Amino acid sequence: NAFLPGARRWEPHDRALSVNQPSNRRRHVIQSTQHITPLAFPFIEIEEAWALIRAYVSPLMPTTIPFQESLGHVLAEDVRAEEPLPPFRAAVVDGYALRAEDRDAWREVVGEQRVGRATEAEVGPGEAMWVATGAPVPPGADAVVEVERTEEQGTRIRPLYTPTPGLNIRPVGYDIAAGEQVLHKGQRIDPAALGILASVNALHVRVYPRPRVGVLSTGDEVVEPGHPLRPGQIRDSNRYTLLAAVQTAGGIPVDLGTRPDEVEALEDALEQGLRETDMVITCGGVSMGNRDYMKDILAQWGTIHFGRLRVKPGKPATFATVAGKPVFALPGNPVSALVAFYLYVLPALHILAGDTTWVHPQVRVKLAHPIHREPGRVEFQRARLRREGGVLWAEVTGKQASSRLLSMVSADALIRLEADWEEIPAGTEVPAILLNPERIFQLTGGLP
Repeated sequence: NAFLPGARRWEPHDRALSVNQPSNRRRHVIQSTQHITPLAFPFIEIEEAWALIRAYVSPLMPTTIPFQESLGHVLAEDVRAEEPLPPFRAAVVDGYALRAEDRDAWREVVGEQRVGRATEAEVGPGEAMWVATGAPVPPGADAVVEVERTEEQGTRIRPLYTPTPGLNIRPVGYDIAAGEQVLHKGQRIDPAALGILASVNALHVRVYPRPRVGVLSTGDEVVEPGHPLRPGQIRDSNRYTLLAAVQTAGGIPVDLGTRPDEVEALEDALEQGLRETDMVITCGGVSMGNRDYMKDILAQWGTIHFGRLRVKPGKPATFATVAGKPVFALPGNPVSALVAFYLYVLPALHILAGDTTWVHPQVRVKLAHPIHREPGRVEFQRARLRREGGVLWAEVTGKQASSRLLSMVSADALIRLEADWEEIPAGTEVPAILLNPERIFQLTGGLP
């Protein structure tokens, strides 16, 4: 273990804990004397957490899929065109194909060239042929004059200006040359890129698969929505929030349900997640309670890379790897869980999906009002953004308690307040992580 020398390391061949042989797994491997609290882990800063995630999370193995199914995937290899586009000289206007050397003379119209076919007839001296936009320019012609810029007289036409060679013609390979690299490894397929794949006849593409992400809620107090509440119980919102967040981020959410604070039940759920998904997210069971077992299990099954952060909210958020798969054990408070998802899980999800250069979209904002806070940790407060006079202003979304999920509902961003800040005056400029990247254009006009 990264911080606990001598802790047991989980290995794929270990029959006692093998996710491939659950029936052989030893039950109740965690003993009370081994209980680990967040205090066992050193505080780390958020930048170090991000570095550890980059160091221990790798892209999934690429797969080949039909190009029609590639939207949203990240390319695992460059794509080159095997043929030029256009594959013929193409007219860019509706007009008359002719020889420029005839200059302003009258031409006899000898036929027409439509799209989707090619004529073998050649345009000779003193001749012209009607041609549609996108159609092949017939042999012999080296210019196309717009219909509206010609004079017609029976079966003859005359340009109203002097044409030059190449006028209104796209040469072979003008858009894409044969052998040209059109898309690059690491590029996410958007609608335009998918169209390029169709244009160059790339019928199958090598991509990174969408990560399957398991989400597990833990706690004796957690109750499924729709069920009556007993004293001391609350309804589970974390699981649904995080499943939706995974889906929004392009992952494939896998519901691992809820489990009580019992070692065997937690082991079963974690084992299922490791077997069926590429990454597991758990909620609850990572703080100071004597029934917070998740760190204990992860320390014995794998390697915990961080277990305590000098960050608010989400101080006890934990990142581990088990058999090479990332596991994020998040706090049970709804805001802590969701903020931790945006700060730590989201970068890991992008890396798994092959987008290794992804970074949080950030802008600089000014505080619309003063903020008083307890210093000591970097804090991410939820805020609404507005643009006024060319400046982005941030206003926090009411009470910032970690239990108040309502503070996330109307939030555009997480504003970062540094650890030593206590009294922060209005107008102070701070960095803000955008929760909805599409808001970049709306709020800033597309400027970074």
